[in-house]
Amino acid sequence: MASNTVSMPSPVCLIENGSDSQLHVNPLALQILDGIRQPVVAVSVVGMYRTGKSYLMNKLAGQREGFALGSTIQSHTKGIWMWCVPHPTKPDLTLVLLDTEGLGDVEKGDQKNDCWIFALAILLSSTLIYNSKGTIDNNALENLQYVTELTDLIKVKSPGKAKPGQEEEDEEEDTQYVRFFPIFVWAVRDFTLELKIDGRSVSEDQYLEHALSLKKGSNKKVSDYNLPRQCIRNFFPSRRCFVFGTPASPDDMIRLETLQESQLSSSFLATTKHFCDHVFNQSPIKTVQGGHQVTGRMLGILVSTYVETISSGSVPCLENAVVTMAQIENQAAVQEGLSLYQNGMKGALVFPVSMDEISHQHQHWETLALEAFMKRSFKDNDAQHMKVLGEKIAEHYTTLLMENEDISEKVCCALLKDLSTPMAKKLKDGFFAKPGGYELYCVDRDAIVAQYRAKPNKGVKAEEVLDQFLKEKDVESNSVLQADQKLSENEKQIAEEQERAFRMEQEKKVEEEKRRLVERMHEDEERSHQESIRQLNLKMELEVARAQEEAETAMKSKLREQELLMEKGFQERAQAMQEEIQQLQVSEQEKKKQLAQTMGKTIVEGFKAIANFKLLRKQKLAEKAEKKRLEQSGRAAEGGAYDSLPKQTNSKGKGVQSSGSPPKNNEANSEKIPKPKQGKTNPTEQTGSGVMSGKGKEDSLRPNAGKGASLNPATEKAVKQQQQEEEGSAV
Repeated sequence: MASNTVSMPSPVCLIENGSDSQLHVNPLALQILDGIRQPVVAVSVVGMYRTGKSYLMNKLAGQREGFALGSTIQSHTKGIWMWCVPHPTKPDLTLVLLDTEGLGDVEKGDQKNDCWIFALAILLSSTLIYNSKGTIDNNALENLQYVTELTDLIKVKSPGKAKPGQEEEDEEEDTQYVRFFPIFVWAVRDFTLELKIDGRSVSEDQYLEHALSLKKGSNKKVSDYNLPRQCIRNFFPSRRCFVFGTPASPDDMIRLETLQESQLSSSFLATTKHFCDHVFNQSPIKTVQGGHQVTGRMLGILVSTYVETISSGSVPCLENAVVTMAQIENQAAVQEGLSLYQNGMKGALVFPVSMDEISHQHQHWETLALEAFMKRSFKDNDAQHMKVLGEKIAEHYTTLLMENEDISEKVCCALLKDLSTPMAKKLKDGFFAKPGGYELYCVDRDAIVAQYRAKPNKGVKAEEVLDQFLKEKDVESNSVLQADQKLSENEKQIAEEQERAFRMEQEKKVEEEKRRLVERMHEDEERSHQESIRQLNLKMELEVARAQEEAETAMKSKLREQELLMEKGFQERAQAMQEEIQQLQVSEQEKKKQLAQTMGKTIVEGFKAIANFKLLRKQKLAEKAEKKRLEQSGRAAEGGAYDSLPKQTNSKGKGVQSSGSPPKNNEANSEKIPKPKQGKTNPTEQTGSGVMSGKGKEDSLRPNAGKGASLNPATEKAVKQQQQEEEGSAV
């Protein structure tokens, strides 16, 4: 199993920028991300080449070396490099640092490639650091021209998702970018000026806001001036600024990586610490639409999806990427939940067990499986993947129930065979073939039943197997009864009535055992459905809370921006901002409505799942009944399930038939067993020269009744009827 977090000794290339300017994902980096199951805080840095981006990233990693710094005019970072380290202040998170290739590299000369690097840095991070040198002037903002092309480089919604009669305009989509774009931090390096505006000291953030101020007017010059500023304000309403003085003398700057901290400027070190503390404490967990937290594995899926989309010539779409990631993660969540259930049940049960025990374990592990699924899954529209998990768990549970029944049956058969061995020997020796033999026979048989019932851990088939055993003893019992010369005809009739009452009582126990089994299964089905609804409710509440938090963050940012515009006299822009805020509110209401619809569909699907479980159980029972019928047919050709008893003899050496076979038609036996008197009702019937009860006669037709017996139509009908009763009970 993969570990929760990964601590890399050094960075690796995440996205390679080939000589053909094509982007490729490094499989090794994806493998590293796949091993991170913790949520991640992803921090990326972008900026013009040779501006010292890598130094800041090394400081965030807590290392002096790592990302290549270089000391020449050449750019050392190519593509996007990744360094995953434990979060320094939040142990349950992993910090993923992304150092990007410098923008505007004269050796590359490919502006489109720079645009994609910039776009990927935004798409993959929860905090975006823009690194520049000098001051935030018009030239610095023009170098940040890529921000003006973001609506062409990144799409929020999939094309064709606009409602009928509406066009999906960029302005409508602008309201969504703020939900998903990272926090923006501007790091100004080698700043040598005083932080003053109009002679008044200002903070670093106020300095940034002043640089982003808009001009009034509508001519081209004003529009060009406002465009990058307006884009930053629209896309990154949450923004901070840090200004760094020169860390060392020009001569020492070329070996900045090797300098001791004592050799660096104290103000530079103070700003660096302040910057790192801010990133550690304020950078949020990377999330996607719906506020779902991104793990390292999920970040790897996003990387692959975005790069593949760019390589195909298409524009990365946030919605499509999330759908792809959700599909992969939800499938993995189903497998994780199912494996948890299967392994848990396997470790907790040693068959045979009672229905109460297997039901208890099923409830416990199903709950844990659903919790594991809910924790990992997201955007499971109409709860389709949860339904799949429920069906797979139900199928496995049904298999376990069948296995438990089979093992219980085998254990009980073996136990009865072992307990009846001494009695079988007595029959073989003719012990019961004497006056008073029937009473002795009943004592031994009742002792077997008592010993059998006293034995624990027989499982769910205990009474049914015992009933089968006693049925197979009916012929044997009746033969001993009729051969007992001590008993009068009236006493034999009384004994037969007692035998029937005994058998009826046993049959009641069997039916009660089956009834309890069916009732518990119904309870399991209903409880499973209720647990699914409970878990889904919790999941939806969490998703609603996350979506609401996401919307509130976007709303606060827009309201803050609106307030600033109104203060500066931009009434028209403020009015446009109000429309965006209203769109956010409408979007939030639609999302809540969609979640409510999902809950309704899930309840319906839950009842369907219960019906499917019953159908599956019915099919399994039918298959088991057919298998058992075939096995019984095979045993009928060889002898009954308990037909290990040879022919017995009475005290005179005459034949008394053993268990599973009707009395032989021989003269000696006919002489010893009195015939019923004419004109009187007698519950016994004479078959050949042997006498047995009506029930005994019926049992003699069963496939296990004697050697060479075949499955006659009456028996086949009885078997089918039993199958129907079991299937009807399951439903």
